[in-house]
Amino acid sequence: MTIAQRLPGDAEARAFLARPHKMLIDGKWVGSLSGKTFPVIDPATEEVISHVAEGDAADIDLAVKAARRAFEGVWARTLPSERAKILWRWADLVEKNAAEIAMIETFDIGKPYAAAMRLDINETTERLRYFAGWCTKLSGATLSGQGPENWHGYTLREPVGVVGAITAWNFPMAQAANKLAAAFAAGCTAVLKPAEITPLSTLRFAELGMEAGLPDGVLNVVPGFGRTAGAALGAHMDVDKITFTGSTATGKQLIDLSRSNLKRLTLELGGKSPFIIFADADLEKAVPTAAASIFFNAGQVCTAGSRLFVHKSVFDRVVEGISDRASRLRVGPGTEPENDLGPIISATQLDKVLSFCDSASKQARIVRGGRRLDRKGYFVEPTIVTETCPEMNFRREEIFGPVLCAVPFDNQDLNDIARLANDTIYGLAAYIWTRDLSTAHLIARKIKSGLVNINGGRRDPSTPSGGYKQSGLGLESGASGVEAFTQMKTVVIGL
Repeated sequence: MTIAQRLPGDAEARAFLARPHKMLIDGKWVGSLSGKTFPVIDPATEEVISHVAEGDAADIDLAVKAARRAFEGVWARTLPSERAKILWRWADLVEKNAAEIAMIETFDIGKPYAAAMRLDINETTERLRYFAGWCTKLSGATLSGQGPENWHGYTLREPVGVVGAITAWNFPMAQAANKLAAAFAAGCTAVLKPAEITPLSTLRFAELGMEAGLPDGVLNVVPGFGRTAGAALGAHMDVDKITFTGSTATGKQLIDLSRSNLKRLTLELGGKSPFIIFADADLEKAVPTAAASIFFNAGQVCTAGSRLFVHKSVFDRVVEGISDRASRLRVGPGTEPENDLGPIISATQLDKVLSFCDSASKQARIVRGGRRLDRKGYFVEPTIVTETCPEMNFRREEIFGPVLCAVPFDNQDLNDIARLANDTIYGLAAYIWTRDLSTAHLIARKIKSGLVNINGGRRDPSTPSGGYKQSGLGLESGASGVEAFTQMKTVVIGL
């Protein structure tokens, strides 16, 4: 018996992988109109583990029509309190099937099973329950007229309509939960296109949503490729809003596609986040946090702290500490419990990461790593690069792999440090470590980033997130995340 077979949920996950995987349209699991399917590959073995129905524009059209019927029909008649109960039941079902779903994520993405249980499952259930609370909390306001004329006014916050949700491949189920739960709390219906590389956990998640009591047509799932299904969803005239997580390049394409009917957009895009450690920082906490920020999920995190800026007085200690931790990370299949880092998601992404490492080896100094592991699967060593210049591509571009660029600074002027941090087209996240609270708050104001994390502060579903510059448009999570799926109507009455 293999190690993978001894993990909880393994048998159930393998049985799920062996099933035919169709798309969900109007409450029914159906094949694509074209009859096409596409393979899903385990990046830890480079082997095909399943096949999924391949949707295109025709399937998207059917799904949008189903979502529109549900929005104007059964979902409009469903009380907010009942929507909340459905989301709570959905969360309970995810917890009940947690071991199976975590194994599906492990096979599909390659991430360690323990990480899938700790983050993907918990994030999913937390967000379902958080947004369930918003179902009964959305309301407008009363307006009072001032002056000689008498009038009465009020505002209504109404659901925006049919939502097109497109998720990335690194945390597919958790992202789906974040988008769908907020949309459903607001009273919208949805067509979800999961990333074609990792569609499996989303399909299982959708099954549980139907079991929880989602009416037919409220949730529709159409797997497929971005150039076909994704583009059709972005351009569809009867989709009122697009919520997308992925690359900046794809986000720009969705902006163009949304011009068809001026869709509302929420875009969480790329990042090249600064991780700043001042001389007075608590290094016992800062060093492991910096290592985790770039190496967790094999660096395939949009908010990864990929640019490390450290005061020169502690620079060597920090780099040595991160390098030591990197050397002790065990890289291998996520189905083996002793491993800390899984594979890069695909051969294409692996080639991209290795090309950045090759550039670094020629232009800078690789302290450790930079090579592909000599084994089956898309594995690469955790990598640390120093002696870089601002114009080097691996310091400026999003790599989406376990590659850290470490840069010392000696000027204590916060404006100069902020200029270092802000020297990027992105502005998704930033991390600051210092014991001086004045320094922390002052530098937080100067950094152009949607999230500033000081001394390891923890986020939860109540904290809104979004990007500055080319890291996105709009906000997800928190009250702002729900309101993004609504539109305001003002009613004025003469008395």
